[in-house]
This record gives sequence, C-alpha cells and structure tokens, in this order.
Amino acid sequence: MAEPLKHVYNPAFLSQFAGIVKSAYPAFASERFVKDVLKDNWEALELKARMRRITNVLGEHLPDRYEDALDVLLAIAPQCSGFPYLFFPDFVEVYGMEERHWARSMLALERFTQRSSAEFAVRPFLLRDPVRMMEQMLRWTEHPVDHVRRLASEGCRPRLPWGQSLPMFKRDPSPVLPVLEQLKADPSLYVRKSVANNLNDIAKDHPQLVLDTASRWKDSDPHTDWIIRHGCRTLIKGAFPGVLHLFGYAREGSLVAHAALTASPVSLPIGGSCELTYELHIREGEAAKLRIAYAVDFVKASGRSSRKQFLLSDRVAQGGALIRGVRTHHWRELTTRRHYPGLHRIVLLVNGIELAETAIELQAALPNA
Repeated sequence: MAEPLKHVYNPAFLSQFAGIVKSAYPAFASERFVKDVLKDNWEALELKARMRRITNVLGEHLPDRYEDALDVLLAIAPQCSGFPYLFFPDFVEVYGMEERHWARSMLALERFTQRSSAEFAVRPFLLRDPVRMMEQMLRWTEHPVDHVRRLASEGCRPRLPWGQSLPMFKRDPSPVLPVLEQLKADPSLYVRKSVANNLNDIAKDHPQLVLDTASRWKDSDPHTDWIIRHGCRTLIKGAFPGVLHLFGYAREGSLVAHAALTASPVSLPIGGSCELTYELHIREGEAAKLRIAYAVDFVKASGRSSRKQFLLSDRVAQGGALIRGVRTHHWRELTTRRHYPGLHRIVLLVNGIELAETAIELQAALPNA
C-alpha cells in the first residue's frame, strides 16, 4: 500500500528545508524550528494540518515583519519546487491578507505558484473581496507563464477539491466566465485542463449555462473543443437535455434492439471483484455515436444509494453491429469510497438511457482480507 501523502513532511524534509532557510537568513534557528514543527500531536496530523503547522512555526521563526519574512521565502523559492512547498503560498494566506500587504501578497502568490501551486491560498482573498481578486485573476490570464494562467482558472473553481468552497460562485458563476473566456484556447494543456474542470464545477449548479457556453464556443478552436468536451463530462454522463446532440451522440431510445448485462459472481465480500458482461445489438440503419457505460448504485451507511458511473466505450457503431465486452469491477476500499454490505444495483447505459440491469449482493469483508 502506498505511503500516506502526509509523510512527505518528515524530519528529513524539515531538516533539509531548515538548512535552505538558514542559508538565506542566518538568524534562523533551524534545529528549534524542526523541534517546534514535530512537537505535540504531529503524528496524528493529516496532510493539510501538517502544512499549516509548518506555516505557523515559520511565522514564529522568520522575521516579525511580514515583508521581511516574505523576502526570505522569495529568496529561497527557486530551491523549493513541487507539491511539498504548498506552505509557501499558505504563508501568504495566513500572514498576508491585510490591506497594506495586498500588492506584496499578490506578487508572492504569482511567484510561488510557478514552483508549487497557490490555488488554495487565493481562495480566502476571493472570499474577502471577490471583485478585486477576480480583477487580479483576469490579469493573470495574460501572464507568459502557464502556471500563473492556470492559477487564474484553478483558484476560482467553485468546487475545488480540498479547497475552500466559493459559495458566491456556486450561486452566480458569472464573474468566473471572463477568466474562462480568456483561457478557452490556451496553448497549454495544463491550463486547458483547469478551464475544463472549472466548467465542470459550474455545470453541477448551472448546467444550462455551461451548455450555452459550450454551444457558443464549439468549433471556434481545436483547443477549445477539447475544453468543452471535458468540461461537459458531467452533463454527458447525466444525459442533460441538449448536450448529447451537441457532441453528436444518438439519443433515440430505439437505437438498440437488444441489451443484456450480467454479473459473476452475484454475491461477494467487500474487497473482492466481479466480472460484468454486456451485450448490445444495434438496430439496422445508419451509424451512430454511442457512449456505453455502466453505473453502480452504491449502498451507503444510511441504507440509501449513491450512483457512480464508469465508461465502457465511446465509439461510432454501424447499424446492425453486435457489441460485446467484459469489465472487471473491483469492490476494494478506496480513500474516496467506502463500501457497505447490501444489494447493489448495476445498470447498463447507452447515451444516458438505462437498457439493462443486474445486481450483486455485497457482503462484509472476510476476516484478515
């Protein structure tokens, strides 16, 4: 099993980082810094809590003035690249939100995001003053470095994973759209992925707005077409009215003459796996674009169910074609999904329409499994 990500912050990392700080700031008490970070309940802290502990202890050991402390971090930033150094922009979030620090903090976030990511740190600034911060984000869309352009989109995602929610953009995403407009044909895939994910976030609360935007953008640029296809993935999965037509999927319910779905075994413990076998007989006629998927109605602790969809095939099928396939589905525990015993319904979907179903009885995990 992979080691938890939080262990990237370990004594060896902290000692190495303390040495880098001391090289730029000789008064830095490097050994004391490491001890203060590791004190109390360090082992029990999860990833973000460990990052915040490092930020707070840095604040105690760097110069008292924010500007002077920031100068130290800016000086060593070229030596500190990658995910572990998210506490650089976190330092700005914790100590640099006062009005008098605005210009310095924006410059620091712009610099730090190029070697790590400031997508989490910008969100408190957005919550405090969304108009001013979105003006800054719009300026960043024109930055020559793709990491900064990505920050403009990623930082204002309404539903950024691990990040603070932006309820004002869930209610009204219109301030976000000018940023996405500026980046909709960005040459960097790194940026385009963020724009697509931002659109997908918005689609969960405002599906028609995203469909209208995708319709307006479609065929304007190959990069843009890639963005809207990925940005509309939730709408496609849910067969939202109009979206299947936009991307050329057939919607007629009579497209498939016969469909079947079976599971084997039909009873298994948590941690096991089953084989799903599907078959589709397409009616005679013209070729049609199909999105073939299966969905599992996972039983939750409350006894209710929550559906998750899995893509099987995205293809053009000729009239009269017989499509068969087998997919192994694993029922092991994930960090993002816990399994619970009970009857799990599984359905076969073609362009969002349920055409066949089966079920498996999930049992408690075997001892020592």
